[in-house]
Amino acid sequence: MVRNDLRNIAIIAHVDHGKTTLVDELLKQGGVYRENQVVEERVMDNNDLERERGITILAKNTSVHYGDVKINIVDTPGHADFSGEVERIMEMVNGVILLVDAAEGPMPQTRFVLQRALEMNHRVIIVINKIDRPDQRIGEVVDEVLELLMDLNASEEQLDSPIIYCSGRAGTASADPDHQDPNLKVLFETIIDYIPAPEGDGEGELQMLVSSIDYNEYVGRIAIGRIQRGAIRQNQEVMISDFHGKHAPYKGKAVNLYQIDGLKRVAVESAMMGDIVCISGLTEVNIGETITSLTAVEPLPFTKISEPTIEMTFSVNDSPFAGKEGKFVTSRQLRERLYREVLKDVSLRVRDGESTDSFLVAGRGEMHLSILIETMRREGYEFSVSTPRVLYKEIDGKRHEPVERLVIDIPEESVGAVMQKISQRKGEMLQMAPSGSRMRLEYLIPSRGLLGYRSEFLTDTRGEGIMNSIFEGYEPFKGEVTRRFTGSLIAFEAGDAVAYGLFNAQDRGTLFIGPGTPVYEGMVVGYSPKLEDIAVNVCRKKQMTNMRASGSDEALRLVPPRRLSLEEALEFLADDELLEVTPQSFRLRKRTLSNTMRLKEQSKLKKGN
Repeated sequence: MVRNDLRNIAIIAHVDHGKTTLVDELLKQGGVYRENQVVEERVMDNNDLERERGITILAKNTSVHYGDVKINIVDTPGHADFSGEVERIMEMVNGVILLVDAAEGPMPQTRFVLQRALEMNHRVIIVINKIDRPDQRIGEVVDEVLELLMDLNASEEQLDSPIIYCSGRAGTASADPDHQDPNLKVLFETIIDYIPAPEGDGEGELQMLVSSIDYNEYVGRIAIGRIQRGAIRQNQEVMISDFHGKHAPYKGKAVNLYQIDGLKRVAVESAMMGDIVCISGLTEVNIGETITSLTAVEPLPFTKISEPTIEMTFSVNDSPFAGKEGKFVTSRQLRERLYREVLKDVSLRVRDGESTDSFLVAGRGEMHLSILIETMRREGYEFSVSTPRVLYKEIDGKRHEPVERLVIDIPEESVGAVMQKISQRKGEMLQMAPSGSRMRLEYLIPSRGLLGYRSEFLTDTRGEGIMNSIFEGYEPFKGEVTRRFTGSLIAFEAGDAVAYGLFNAQDRGTLFIGPGTPVYEGMVVGYSPKLEDIAVNVCRKKQMTNMRASGSDEALRLVPPRRLSLEEALEFLADDELLEVTPQSFRLRKRTLSNTMRLKEQSKLKKGN
């Protein structure tokens, strides 16, 4: 059976190459909106964090109609830390649109997502986007894409992929880079002509792989996937099984059945082979499991998701301010929330830590874990996290570490400073080439070397540098890397910070807090340019006497404090420090809060060495 009335595609690209903007235009020109309807930009980025950061975090489904054909579209994340979202939805589609920026060209994530599409023998439509950029270099970018296809061992058919030139923001596309049609008609027609229609056994027994899980407070878990064989009806009894044998097959009931039409889920009574459907009522279903009929329990294999490379310890907050700002503070609540996240994020790993109130959470990168931390904080959770650490592997009796392919785009005057910092972090240069008035450098660098480097990089390039990295593989351990070249300023006693104490402390380094901020002993209130930690008393008040001297009562001039974002705080953390996360604030602190106890521990370590 061939479903000529249907096409299933995913839009894949590097971050900021314009996937979500192009989907906006496909929806507008596919008739999803009324002519006079007010539509917000990047409508698919529908959660607060995606809108604030301007990135896609979760893969999402939508659909448009072009003539008699329904086109199911999956918008995917472009950031490397959310690659698991791309890997798991590849099973749902028959082809992909590979979007490449007309100025930047193929970037690390472009390589990764294209490799995944080629491995699954998906057909690829190459779209060169943003051709209206003043710095576009269309001819070179097309050559770079074809080189990338050859490098990834693409088949003859994949090397002959159609190339469309478009501007997602303007909603125009054409097969000729020098002439743009006023709409996306060429792209729609290429999708219908080139992407294969779903094929399969329409009369056979039901078989559907769960590629995604959504959650709704009213109906619970919602399984999303494409029907590979047969058909499904509302209220049909089904079997849920796992190809890898993690559990025995069990019965369930597909209480409600939905299909995606535009931006809405529409309830339907039945669906057939090729349709992407959402099913509620299966309370225990997980990503990677197969929904089948009762009589033919044949689970489908699920794409192996790449392993996490970075781990952090999440633990119950035990600081003096514990429980004052959070709604969920106990180890039971923290455990339930973390294990619930694993159900819908296939790249995440959670296991119990050494103590009952700590949990080891592993993910794809700092951003992957920081998004989880920010989401939980906004939900009312209060907890503390350790510094990120990489996950090593034992291969042939030797310790191997994760290595990333790093691509850097910087102004020419910043090249020296950046090269020096990356060589200190054990980076190995692969190539260096001019890109217009800028330079593009490509490195292989240990994941450890990138921890804490982003803010330094932005300082060295005066905010003009762009860096992107993606996991490349494991290589033998490359030796020690010094992550931090600063020490911490630590509060000496508890109380409220006052201007006089801060004025005296700011001579020692840069402060993170201002007057009136509550502090406790062992809290990190700033950093020092020296490598050693320094205890400062920010609560110290000026002694009042009846003596006056010329100039002693002049106003104290305080340097504005440096406020750290969540990512900057995680980058700053030393191995003996924790980040206290609450719905209202971030606080850096030492693991051992007592100054006396900490000095004793340090002296023991020195004697031991």
